[in-house]
Amino acid sequence: ASAGTKAILSRAAGLRGQKLSEFMLDSARRQAEETILDQRAFFLDAEAHQKLLDLLDAPDKPTEELRARMTRKPAWER
Repeated sequence: ASAGTKAILSRAAGLRGQKLSEFMLDSARRQAEETILDQRAFFLDAEAHQKLLDLLDAPDKPTEELRARMTRKPAWER
């Protein structure tokens, strides 16, 4: 890594009260979790696929709680 990159990483580690190696490991772990959670492809067997299609074709009716939440002003607009 370049000196500039190492300086930034060392500074960030210091701000968190971590050694550089701890900071790097924690950062890599968080990036790995984000990568895993960001996956958009998933695979279903035929039965699960049909169940998903059935649910999409005939969704449950919205509850009163859901209706209230859908009409409520978002927190960032309050």
